Amino acid sequence: MGDLSKDINSKFENEKQKALINILYTANWINSFQNEFFKSFGISPQQYNILKILNGASEPLKVQTIKDRMIERAPNATRLMDKLCAKQLIDRIPCEDDRRVVHSAITSQGKTLLKTISSDFYETLIEKLTETEARQLNLILDKMR
Repeated sequence: MGDLSKDINSKFENEKQKALINILYTANWINSFQNEFFKSFGISPQQYNILKILNGASEPLKVQTIKDRMIERAPNATRLMDKLCAKQLIDRIPCEDDRRVVHSAITSQGKTLLKTISSDFYETLIEKLTETEARQLNLILDKMR
């Protein structure tokens, strides 16, 4: 089992300070894991999130709707979507009623890519937690926010 104090060679004033640093340290660890995992698929974790959002939607979505649903609220969502469009993983669909509005939808190529990406990578991140521990962690994180 990891020990934050040893991992970063640091001491903490109290358990609350250690908990906050631990959350930040763990978030960075998860981010690094995801970046490395998705690299072989030619997309970023944020782009994966966009593909999952569009795949789960019953209709094409506006950029703002996608931004609102993202795990990491990316100010560069439009640029991320431009890259997905260039890779033919999503399509841009102009709105008939308002030409300033553009909707996006996942393509069949995007759906195929999602099928090749195993969702087991999330399990790898949390495999050491029991269901009870995961429930406790969720309660604590929800309480913190």
